[in-house]
Amino acid sequence: MPRSYLLMVVAGLLIYGCGKGPVYSEFQALKNGSWDRNMIKEFKISDLEENQDYEMFINVRNDNTYPYSNLFLITELEYPDGTTYIDTLEYAMANADGSWLGKGVGSIKENKLWYKENINFPVKGVYIMRIEHAMRKNGSVDGIVELPGITDIGVEIEKK
Repeated sequence: MPRSYLLMVVAGLLIYGCGKGPVYSEFQALKNGSWDRNMIKEFKISDLEENQDYEMFINVRNDNTYPYSNLFLITELEYPDGTTYIDTLEYAMANADGSWLGKGVGSIKENKLWYKENINFPVKGVYIMRIEHAMRKNGSVDGIVELPGITDIGVEIEKK
């Protein structure tokens, strides 16, 4: 009896655990913890259920050398049929007192940033997500060439 009870508990945990968490998650490291203005991070996403609602996130890891309290990104989501949606986004990276947002112990913080809520992927195939930074100093037309303190960029998708 105890053995069958243990098997039922393990099976229940596996069933419960499989319903949670991302259906897609990928991180890409940035060389030397710095993001070059021309370095567009690209993620190829496939095997998503058609007509299923998802939540989509951009994950950013930063360290204490990141000199700003916000982050501007340009995103491009290309559908398998070639249709492309481009967004310019701004995210807070620090509180007003300068303390970092995000989770993590030590000098690296991970920020899970909302990208799309209730997004549907109606076409079977490969979706391509491109992310680049769009940081500029106040009063400057030119973008920042090397953005220090960003160590990794990622994309995560969860079922709604």
